[in-house]
Amino acid sequence: MTKTGTARAMTTHFTDLARRAAEDGRVSSDELLALRRQGWGDGVINRDEAAALFQLNNALDDRSEELCDFFVEAIGELVLNGTPPRLQCNEEEASWLIAQVDHDGVVESFVELEALVRILERAENTPQRLKDYALRQVEREVLSGVGPTRCGGSLAATHITTAECRIVRRVIFASGGHGPAAVSRFDAEALFRLKDATLAEENAAEWDDRFLDGVSNYLKGFTLQNAQVSHGRKVELEAFIADNKANVGRFFGRMVKEAPNVANSMGVVFGKKNASPDYTSLEVAGNAFTDEEQKWHDAMIDADGEVDDLESRLIARIAADS
Repeated sequence: MTKTGTARAMTTHFTDLARRAAEDGRVSSDELLALRRQGWGDGVINRDEAAALFQLNNALDDRSEELCDFFVEAIGELVLNGTPPRLQCNEEEASWLIAQVDHDGVVESFVELEALVRILERAENTPQRLKDYALRQVEREVLSGVGPTRCGGSLAATHITTAECRIVRRVIFASGGHGPAAVSRFDAEALFRLKDATLAEENAAEWDDRFLDGVSNYLKGFTLQNAQVSHGRKVELEAFIADNKANVGRFFGRMVKEAPNVANSMGVVFGKKNASPDYTSLEVAGNAFTDEEQKWHDAMIDADGEVDDLESRLIARIAADS
Protein backbone atom coordinates (compact mmCIF):
# COMPACT_ATOMS: atom_id res chain seq x y z
CA MET A 1 0.00 0.00 0.00
CA THR A 2 1.25 3.47 -0.84
CA LYS A 3 2.02 6.03 1.83
CA THR A 4 -1.08 8.01 0.86
CA GLY A 5 -3.23 4.89 1.00
CA THR A 6 -1.87 3.99 4.42
CA ALA A 7 -2.59 7.47 5.75
CA ARG A 8 -6.15 7.32 4.34
CA ALA A 9 -6.75 3.94 5.98
CA MET A 10 -5.47 5.22 9.33
CA THR A 11 -7.78 8.23 9.11
CA THR A 12 -10.77 5.99 8.33
CA HIS A 13 -9.92 3.75 11.28
CA PHE A 14 -9.55 6.76 13.58
CA THR A 15 -12.90 8.29 12.57
CA ASP A 16 -14.62 4.90 13.02
CA LEU A 17 -13.16 4.63 16.53
CA ALA A 18 -14.35 8.12 17.40
CA ARG A 19 -17.84 7.44 16.00
CA ARG A 20 -18.25 4.22 18.02
CA ALA A 21 -17.10 5.98 21.18
CA ALA A 22 -19.61 8.79 20.54
CA GLU A 23 -22.43 6.25 20.22
CA ASP A 24 -21.55 4.86 23.65
CA GLY A 25 -21.61 8.34 25.18
CA ARG A 26 -18.34 7.69 26.95
CA VAL A 27 -14.70 7.00 26.12
CA SER A 28 -13.10 4.08 27.93
CA SER A 29 -9.39 3.97 28.70
CA ASP A 30 -8.96 1.32 25.98
CA GLU A 31 -10.79 3.46 23.41
CA LEU A 32 -8.67 6.50 24.32
CA LEU A 33 -5.49 4.46 23.95
CA ALA A 34 -6.67 3.26 20.53
CA LEU A 35 -7.46 6.84 19.46
CA ARG A 36 -4.02 8.01 20.57
CA ARG A 37 -2.24 5.19 18.76
CA GLN A 38 -4.24 5.66 15.58
CA GLY A 39 -4.16 9.45 15.66
CA TRP A 40 -0.43 9.75 16.23
CA GLY A 41 0.43 6.65 14.18
CA ASP A 42 1.71 8.77 11.31
CA GLY A 43 2.90 11.61 13.56
CA VAL A 44 0.16 14.10 12.59
CA ILE A 45 -3.53 14.82 13.14
CA ASN A 46 -5.32 15.74 9.91
CA ARG A 47 -8.48 17.82 9.38
CA ASP A 48 -10.85 14.80 9.16
CA GLU A 49 -9.47 13.31 12.38
CA ALA A 50 -9.77 16.64 14.19
CA ALA A 51 -13.37 17.05 13.02
CA ALA A 52 -14.12 13.55 14.34
CA LEU A 53 -12.70 14.58 17.72
CA PHE A 54 -15.02 17.61 17.81
CA GLN A 55 -18.00 15.39 17.01
CA LEU A 56 -16.96 12.98 19.73
CA ASN A 57 -16.56 15.76 22.26
CA ASN A 58 -20.01 17.17 21.42
CA ALA A 59 -21.60 13.78 22.10
CA LEU A 60 -20.12 13.40 25.60
CA ASP A 61 -21.48 14.55 28.94
CA ASP A 62 -18.48 13.38 30.95
CA ARG A 63 -14.89 13.76 29.81
CA SER A 64 -11.87 12.31 31.56
CA GLU A 65 -8.83 14.47 32.18
CA GLU A 66 -6.83 12.22 29.87
CA LEU A 67 -9.33 12.65 27.03
CA CYS A 68 -9.31 16.44 27.49
CA ASP A 69 -5.51 16.45 27.31
CA PHE A 70 -5.56 14.45 24.08
CA PHE A 71 -8.20 16.72 22.53
CA VAL A 72 -6.30 19.93 23.37
CA GLU A 73 -3.01 18.45 22.18
CA ALA A 74 -4.43 17.11 18.92
CA ILE A 75 -6.40 20.23 17.92
CA GLY A 76 -3.43 22.46 18.77
CA GLU A 77 -1.08 20.38 16.63
CA LEU A 78 -3.43 20.54 13.64
CA VAL A 79 -4.01 24.30 13.84
CA LEU A 80 -0.43 25.37 14.63
CA ASN A 81 1.67 22.72 12.91
CA GLY A 82 -0.61 21.11 10.32
CA THR A 83 0.69 23.44 7.60
CA PRO A 84 3.91 25.47 7.45
CA PRO A 85 5.13 27.63 9.00
CA ARG A 86 5.06 26.05 12.44
CA LEU A 87 3.40 27.83 15.37
CA GLN A 88 1.38 30.05 13.03
CA CYS A 89 -2.38 29.95 12.41
CA ASN A 90 -3.63 31.38 9.12
CA GLU A 91 -7.06 32.85 8.33
CA GLU A 92 -8.42 29.63 6.82
CA GLU A 93 -7.36 27.56 9.83
CA ALA A 94 -8.88 30.13 12.21
CA SER A 95 -12.19 30.04 10.29
CA TRP A 96 -12.28 26.24 10.44
CA LEU A 97 -11.54 26.20 14.18
CA ILE A 98 -14.19 28.81 15.00
CA ALA A 99 -16.77 26.93 12.89
CA GLN A 100 -16.04 23.71 14.78
CA VAL A 101 -16.29 25.36 18.20
CA ASP A 102 -19.23 27.61 17.35
CA HIS A 103 -21.42 25.14 15.45
CA ASP A 104 -24.39 25.76 17.78
CA GLY A 105 -23.54 29.32 18.82
CA VAL A 106 -21.75 28.47 22.06
CA VAL A 107 -18.51 26.94 23.28
CA GLU A 108 -19.73 23.44 24.08
CA SER A 109 -17.33 22.45 26.82
CA PHE A 110 -14.34 23.48 28.87
CA VAL A 111 -12.05 21.38 26.68
CA GLU A 112 -12.97 23.47 23.60
CA LEU A 113 -12.23 26.71 25.42
CA GLU A 114 -8.99 25.24 26.75
CA ALA A 115 -7.99 24.28 23.20
CA LEU A 116 -8.58 27.88 22.05
CA VAL A 117 -6.57 29.35 24.92
CA ARG A 118 -3.69 26.89 24.54
CA ILE A 119 -3.44 27.70 20.82
CA LEU A 120 -3.17 31.42 21.68
CA GLU A 121 -0.54 30.64 24.33
CA ARG A 122 1.59 28.44 22.06
CA ALA A 123 1.30 30.42 18.83
CA GLU A 124 3.73 33.01 17.56
CA ASN A 125 0.77 34.78 15.98
CA THR A 126 -2.89 34.17 15.20
CA PRO A 127 -5.48 36.06 13.13
CA GLN A 128 -7.26 38.96 14.81
CA ARG A 129 -10.67 37.27 14.57
CA LEU A 130 -9.47 34.23 16.52
CA LYS A 131 -8.01 36.40 19.30
CA ASP A 132 -11.22 38.41 19.59
CA TYR A 133 -13.44 35.33 19.38
CA ALA A 134 -11.65 33.64 22.28
CA LEU A 135 -11.90 36.72 24.49
CA ARG A 136 -15.61 37.17 23.68
CA GLN A 137 -16.30 33.61 24.85
CA VAL A 138 -14.45 34.19 28.10
CA GLU A 139 -16.22 37.51 28.72
CA ARG A 140 -19.66 36.01 28.03
CA GLU A 141 -19.08 33.11 30.40
CA VAL A 142 -17.62 35.29 33.14
CA LEU A 143 -20.60 37.68 33.03
CA SER A 144 -23.28 34.99 32.68
CA GLY A 145 -21.91 32.54 35.22
CA VAL A 146 -22.54 29.65 32.84
CA GLY A 147 -20.21 28.00 30.41
CA PRO A 148 -16.98 26.07 30.40
CA THR A 149 -14.50 28.29 32.27
CA ARG A 150 -14.05 25.66 34.94
CA CYS A 151 -10.31 25.50 35.51
CA GLY A 152 -9.37 25.16 39.15
CA GLY A 153 -12.53 26.82 40.46
CA SER A 154 -16.12 27.73 39.72
CA LEU A 155 -18.13 30.29 37.79
CA ALA A 156 -20.44 32.89 39.26
CA ALA A 157 -22.82 35.28 37.53
CA THR A 158 -22.43 37.98 40.17
CA HIS A 159 -18.68 38.22 40.70
CA ILE A 160 -15.32 37.32 39.19
CA THR A 161 -13.81 34.17 40.67
CA THR A 162 -10.18 33.08 40.91
CA ALA A 163 -10.73 30.62 38.04
CA GLU A 164 -12.11 33.39 35.86
CA CYS A 165 -9.20 35.71 36.70
CA ARG A 166 -6.82 32.99 35.66
CA ILE A 167 -8.34 32.39 32.25
CA VAL A 168 -8.78 36.12 31.54
CA ARG A 169 -5.07 36.59 32.22
CA ARG A 170 -4.12 33.67 29.97
CA VAL A 171 -6.12 35.05 27.05
CA ILE A 172 -5.08 38.71 27.16
CA PHE A 173 -1.39 38.04 27.79
CA ALA A 174 -1.02 35.06 25.40
CA SER A 175 1.96 35.19 23.04
CA GLY A 176 -0.29 34.40 20.08
CA GLY A 177 -2.57 37.30 20.95
CA HIS A 178 -1.01 40.70 20.23
CA GLY A 179 2.49 39.66 21.30
CA PRO A 180 3.90 38.30 24.57
CA ALA A 181 2.31 40.32 27.41
CA ALA A 182 0.84 42.82 24.90
CA VAL A 183 -2.75 43.97 25.46
CA SER A 184 -4.92 45.38 22.65
CA ARG A 185 -7.67 47.99 22.83
CA PHE A 186 -10.22 45.19 22.33
CA ASP A 187 -8.78 43.44 25.40
CA ALA A 188 -8.69 46.62 27.49
CA GLU A 189 -12.31 47.47 26.68
CA ALA A 190 -13.36 43.95 27.70
CA LEU A 191 -11.58 44.48 31.03
CA PHE A 192 -13.52 47.72 31.54
CA ARG A 193 -16.82 45.95 30.80
CA LEU A 194 -16.00 43.21 33.31
CA LYS A 195 -15.00 45.82 35.89
CA ASP A 196 -18.19 47.86 35.43
CA ALA A 197 -20.44 44.79 35.61
CA THR A 198 -18.94 43.50 38.88
CA LEU A 199 -17.86 46.71 40.61
CA ALA A 200 -19.97 46.24 43.74
CA GLU A 201 -19.33 42.50 44.06
CA GLU A 202 -16.91 40.40 46.10
CA ASN A 203 -14.45 39.67 43.32
CA ALA A 204 -11.38 37.47 43.68
CA ALA A 205 -8.37 39.18 45.22
CA GLU A 206 -6.46 38.84 41.94
CA TRP A 207 -9.02 40.79 39.92
CA ASP A 208 -7.84 44.32 40.81
CA ASP A 209 -4.29 43.61 39.64
CA ARG A 210 -5.58 41.83 36.52
CA PHE A 211 -7.56 44.93 35.52
CA LEU A 212 -4.80 47.42 36.37
CA ASP A 213 -2.04 45.39 34.69
CA GLY A 214 -4.06 44.86 31.52
CA VAL A 215 -5.30 48.41 30.92
CA SER A 216 -2.03 50.11 31.84
CA ASN A 217 -0.20 47.65 29.56
CA TYR A 218 -2.37 48.74 26.63
CA LEU A 219 -1.94 52.45 27.38
CA LYS A 220 1.84 52.11 27.61
CA GLY A 221 1.92 50.84 24.04
CA PHE A 222 3.39 47.38 24.54
CA THR A 223 1.33 46.13 21.59
CA LEU A 224 3.35 48.30 19.21
CA GLN A 225 6.68 47.45 20.83
CA ASN A 226 5.97 43.71 20.56
CA ALA A 227 4.88 43.70 16.92
CA GLN A 228 4.61 40.14 15.65
CA VAL A 229 5.75 38.55 12.42
CA SER A 230 2.72 38.04 10.19
CA HIS A 231 1.84 34.64 8.74
CA GLY A 232 2.77 35.77 5.22
CA ARG A 233 6.10 37.23 6.32
CA LYS A 234 6.97 34.04 8.24
CA VAL A 235 6.34 32.00 5.09
CA GLU A 236 8.70 34.29 3.15
CA LEU A 237 11.42 34.05 5.79
CA GLU A 238 11.24 30.26 5.97
CA ALA A 239 11.35 30.01 2.18
CA PHE A 240 14.48 32.18 2.11
CA ILE A 241 16.19 30.05 4.78
CA ALA A 242 15.26 26.85 2.93
CA ASP A 243 16.60 28.12 -0.40
CA ASN A 244 19.67 25.98 -1.10
CA LYS A 245 21.01 28.64 -3.46
CA ALA A 246 21.07 31.33 -0.78
CA ASN A 247 24.54 32.49 0.16
CA VAL A 248 26.13 35.31 2.07
CA GLY A 249 27.26 37.20 -1.04
CA ARG A 250 23.82 37.15 -2.60
CA PHE A 251 22.22 38.18 0.68
CA PHE A 252 24.44 41.26 1.06
CA GLY A 253 24.02 42.09 -2.60
CA ARG A 254 20.25 42.15 -2.16
CA MET A 255 20.62 44.16 1.03
CA VAL A 256 22.71 46.84 -0.72
CA LYS A 257 20.30 47.03 -3.63
CA GLU A 258 17.08 47.16 -1.57
CA ALA A 259 18.22 49.14 1.47
CA PRO A 260 21.73 50.60 1.07
CA ASN A 261 21.53 52.61 4.29
CA VAL A 262 20.33 49.81 6.55
CA ALA A 263 22.57 48.97 9.52
CA ASN A 264 23.47 45.44 10.40
CA SER A 265 22.89 43.95 13.83
CA MET A 266 26.19 45.41 15.12
CA GLY A 267 25.19 48.97 14.23
CA VAL A 268 27.64 49.16 11.29
CA VAL A 269 27.01 49.97 7.63
CA PHE A 270 30.05 48.81 5.67
CA GLY A 271 32.51 50.01 8.30
CA LYS A 272 30.67 53.16 9.35
CA LYS A 273 29.54 52.93 12.95
CA ASN A 274 26.22 54.48 13.88
CA ALA A 275 25.47 56.07 17.23
CA SER A 276 24.02 53.69 19.81
CA PRO A 277 20.23 53.84 20.14
CA ASP A 278 18.85 55.97 22.94
CA TYR A 279 16.98 53.34 24.95
CA THR A 280 15.86 55.90 27.50
CA SER A 281 14.11 57.88 24.79
CA LEU A 282 12.52 54.72 23.42
CA GLU A 283 11.21 53.79 26.86
CA VAL A 284 9.76 57.25 27.43
CA ALA A 285 8.15 57.21 23.98
CA GLY A 286 6.59 53.83 24.72
CA ASN A 287 5.09 55.06 28.00
CA ALA A 288 3.79 58.36 26.60
CA PHE A 289 0.14 58.63 25.62
CA THR A 290 -0.80 59.46 22.08
CA ASP A 291 -3.73 61.84 21.60
CA GLU A 292 -5.89 58.89 20.57
CA GLU A 293 -4.93 56.90 23.66
CA GLN A 294 -5.65 59.89 25.89
CA LYS A 295 -9.09 60.33 24.34
CA TRP A 296 -9.83 56.61 24.75
CA HIS A 297 -8.68 56.66 28.38
CA ASP A 298 -10.82 59.71 29.20
CA ALA A 299 -13.88 58.23 27.46
CA MET A 300 -13.60 54.94 29.37
CA ILE A 301 -13.20 56.71 32.71
CA ASP A 302 -16.11 59.11 32.01
CA ALA A 303 -18.45 56.45 30.60
CA ASP A 304 -20.49 55.97 33.79
CA GLY A 305 -20.25 59.55 35.03
CA GLU A 306 -18.04 58.79 38.02
CA VAL A 307 -14.52 57.70 38.90
CA ASP A 308 -14.58 54.48 40.90
CA ASP A 309 -11.82 53.11 43.11
CA LEU A 310 -10.22 50.94 40.43
CA GLU A 311 -10.21 53.83 37.96
CA SER A 312 -8.60 56.08 40.58
CA ARG A 313 -5.89 53.49 41.10
CA LEU A 314 -5.41 53.15 37.34
CA ILE A 315 -4.95 56.93 36.98
CA ALA A 316 -2.43 56.92 39.85
CA ARG A 317 -0.47 54.01 38.37
CA ILE A 318 -0.26 55.62 34.94
CA ALA A 319 0.84 58.92 36.45
CA ALA A 320 3.55 57.14 38.48
CA ASP A 321 4.78 55.16 35.44
CA SER A 322 4.94 58.29 33.30
